[in-house]
Amino acid sequence: MPLVGLEIMIKKQQMNAWTLTLCVCGLLLWITGAHSQALRAPSSAGGLSLNAAEPIALRTQATGAQDTRRQASDYIVALVDSEPVTNQEILVQMQQWLAQMGNQRGQMPPASVILKELMEKVISEKSQLQWAAQQGIKVQESEIDQAESSLASRNSLSVEEFRRKLVTTGISLKQFKTELQNQLVLQKLRDKEVNSRIKITEPEIDQYLKELKANLREEKAELEIAQILVRLPESATPEQEKAAQDVMREVQEKLAAKADFFELAQKYSQSPEKAVGGRMGMRAQDKYPELFVNALENAQVGAVVGPVRSGAGLHLLKLVDRTSVSSELTSNQAHVRHILLRPSGQDSMNAIRVKLFNIKKQIDSGELDFAKVAKDISQDGSASLGGDLGWASAGMFVPEFEETMNRLKIGEVSDPVVSRFGVHLIEVLERRKNPMTLKEQREVARNALRESKFEQAFNDWAQEVRGRAFIEYRDDPQTPSK
Repeated sequence: MPLVGLEIMIKKQQMNAWTLTLCVCGLLLWITGAHSQALRAPSSAGGLSLNAAEPIALRTQATGAQDTRRQASDYIVALVDSEPVTNQEILVQMQQWLAQMGNQRGQMPPASVILKELMEKVISEKSQLQWAAQQGIKVQESEIDQAESSLASRNSLSVEEFRRKLVTTGISLKQFKTELQNQLVLQKLRDKEVNSRIKITEPEIDQYLKELKANLREEKAELEIAQILVRLPESATPEQEKAAQDVMREVQEKLAAKADFFELAQKYSQSPEKAVGGRMGMRAQDKYPELFVNALENAQVGAVVGPVRSGAGLHLLKLVDRTSVSSELTSNQAHVRHILLRPSGQDSMNAIRVKLFNIKKQIDSGELDFAKVAKDISQDGSASLGGDLGWASAGMFVPEFEETMNRLKIGEVSDPVVSRFGVHLIEVLERRKNPMTLKEQREVARNALRESKFEQAFNDWAQEVRGRAFIEYRDDPQTPSK
């Protein structure tokens, strides 16, 4: 890979359920009105887990005044180290959660259950934010602006359009920025503290790769088997057994004399495939009886084995064909080029998006050449090569760049894509599968193992952080009275 454009080829962070995009996806769905069947209900780390509610501590007895207060839309439901959790916060979470669930509302739990779970989620996040403050974790205003631009871009909106959507939902820009800031802080905290807890050993990687390659062999293997079947009842008499053995012996003698197996099958076999010479067709290995597969496991193509006995009778088996099976791991690669413009004092992120969108239209119409534009205006090191970044494997680009690249057809130019480095136009020139190096294989295994261990590590860590906070429950959250 050429040593250009490397600043955007930052190794992608472990992608897990608690990245920024998923942390705010409920809010975005609420804003844009999009309902996706692919989105799961949030879990205890960054959302809702209806099957894992934490025990609710003893509450103070409700008084008449508290009952009256419950009729209002806002009141304090809990304190986390003296910081209030309000009913209004829980109601906002409820709206976001319902938007995220979309049409998946077949078996909805009672509202009281959902509200309590969401309260536990808010309590957990507040305790984490307090811990982040103690650890000195902060985000810059530029990071918040960058995240907002990226989220707007992913929803195919300009920043101004995105903010107008906010207004229509009754969410102020200040509220949204605060939520975005909190999620960025939480992401930094979790990356720092949770990932460091996950330990992957070399033997674990070895075992993972061994099992992965075995599964690939099993999934890819296809066989074609032909058989000559002489039927026998399961409780055959000695005379029936002898008669069947005699037929098989006669067939084997003819095979030894170079007779054609398929012609013999048409003459002697009692299987349904008799008319086609006993051929059972090319099919996945697991679609054949295990008895046949085991019998032919070490056979060469063309070999005949048997007879083997089944509940149906005696089988003489010929391995007609076997697909070549390779346990070699490959990766999808894309040959990609891009044009990058960075925000500056003169050009805002949104102004750059507009400029690149106009350039894209001219490239699509043939008025401009992608490589020439890249050489003239791109602010990446790849500009001298017409924006060419060479062949790239999964994980080489930042997520927002890679997600767009993976969706593009060959020769298609993307709409402007916002990343932490600026705004890009992306074009995929070619795609291919390439064998993974041993280093790449082990990195894939390491990431997969880390992903599998992340949820448990996160839950353990979140419980520890929550345990450091003093939590006082006041009232149950409730929906406003009608």
